[in-house]
Amino acid sequence: MRGLLALLALLLVGAAPAGAQPETGPRIEIKAHAFGTPDVTVRPGTTVTWVNHDDDVHTVTSTTDVFKSPGLDTDESYSYTFTTPGTYTYFCTLHPLMTGKVVVRSGS
Repeated sequence: MRGLLALLALLLVGAAPAGAQPETGPRIEIKAHAFGTPDVTVRPGTTVTWVNHDDDVHTVTSTTDVFKSPGLDTDESYSYTFTTPGTYTYFCTLHPLMTGKVVVRSGS
């Protein structure tokens, strides 16, 4: 009974139970040396996926080293789950003019 009450309390405050799957979020397509949707806003617990559709290799690297993909060849992807609210600016280390940001915001 105590466990059921604890689970109910977590659900009422909007927290996910331990072991919950991350929310699937936006796919950012990389084409023509650009991030297709460079700026996105998501909720904590959301997974963002970048997919490289260019013939050239690209990376997805946070300016504060929170996340860093390996070099992504054509049709390869990289995903990162954002758990902490904040603004995460990112760029391609091979083509630094390619930039974007993920804003993680609690609430609606």
